[in-house]
Amino acid sequence: MSDYKIGPQDGLYYEYHPPTKDTACTYVFFNALTGDTTNWEAVIGPKLRHSGHGTLAYNMRGQANSPFSSDTVLDMDLIVDDAVRLLSAVAPARPILVGLSIGGLFAARAWLKGIPASGLVLINTLRKDGARLKWIGDALVRAVEVGGLELFRDLFLPLLVNEEWLASNRDAFLKDGMTYDPLKTDSGHYKLLAEAGRTSDWNLPYEKLDLPVLVVTGLQDHVFLERAVVDELANRLPKSMRSDMPNAGHLIPAEQPQALADVLLSFSKEVK
Repeated sequence: MSDYKIGPQDGLYYEYHPPTKDTACTYVFFNALTGDTTNWEAVIGPKLRHSGHGTLAYNMRGQANSPFSSDTVLDMDLIVDDAVRLLSAVAPARPILVGLSIGGLFAARAWLKGIPASGLVLINTLRKDGARLKWIGDALVRAVEVGGLELFRDLFLPLLVNEEWLASNRDAFLKDGMTYDPLKTDSGHYKLLAEAGRTSDWNLPYEKLDLPVLVVTGLQDHVFLERAVVDELANRLPKSMRSDMPNAGHLIPAEQPQALADVLLSFSKEVK
């Protein structure tokens, strides 16, 4: 566990484990806006390291243990620039960039800005900007303004994750007598949702992503998944591969971590 210092009040928390085999890769994980390193480190990271691969998981500014100054705008450009800084400093061997949701957008843009990578994994990332996506972004912000992340999760998780996960975790949500507190507007998660979540540019130059790209899609995602859009954008990638997961929704690292780790291990054999 380490901290990458950016400024007097700004930095990135990260966990880096180099590969233990000469021919192995380093998986670099890009979180979703409300995620953190635990999404990768609970199951996926240990399984990848057991096979000799390295891992680098980090929290973007505004997430757990990654501080930011009060006047910092937590938008896409800052997040991508931070990723470039961190990866340039750590210099992981044979990196495979792995992004969940909007994290995949940040990973792709970091590669376009010159970060070397052997491959790119986009987990439930592919989407087109438009009225629907903007409405969803505004609705997520409104939910946390009214009732914080607790209300956000109670409202949206049934649409985001698979039936099995919902059945197993139902008792932890929608609790009787629950009171919801608004998320403070100066908090990291609020700023990430309001700034990066609502202003990021989804118009990627897909034809320029000229490296092996694995598109992982959870078919039980009822918020962001539009299959025709995923097909169209994946077909624009010069070297794309597909892995559809019928028993997963949007948050695959939490829903199907073992299966996702297997998919990532298989992809490493394609990029050597």
